[in-house]
Amino acid sequence: MQVRDLMNPSVVSITPSESAALAARLLSRHNVGSLPVCGEDGGLRGIVTDRDIVLRCVAAEEDPAKTQVKDIMTRNCAVVSPDDDAREATRLMAAGQVRRLPVLEGGKVVGMVSLGDLSKNQNYNMEASKALSEISENIKK
Repeated sequence: MQVRDLMNPSVVSITPSESAALAARLLSRHNVGSLPVCGEDGGLRGIVTDRDIVLRCVAAEEDPAKTQVKDIMTRNCAVVSPDDDAREATRLMAAGQVRRLPVLEGGKVVGMVSLGDLSKNQNYNMEASKALSEISENIKK
């Protein structure tokens, strides 16, 4: 099965110059854990997570209204193509210690795939469980 069969094509993104406060509101409003950070050209610049906001902004005692997303986002994030096999997505998640991956096609974000998306499909339930186990194990260390 390909990533395109499991990904969520409804992607909410943010630009690097927007505030961490706006990112937090978007995460809350859309009930997601991460936002792809895209330039004006639609190209992926990075990803910002709820955890990035907490650790790199709030815990660092920065003002979320004045902190730009580009200052707290993760650059060089792992990505997949819609044509990639779903097993490749789980392998990348485990290797990168992440639960979500942007899906790129032609340099543009066309979806997001998460461990949750993979675990809902019985064909990939075992791979998703293994990836989650590897992510969780490394967090404990």
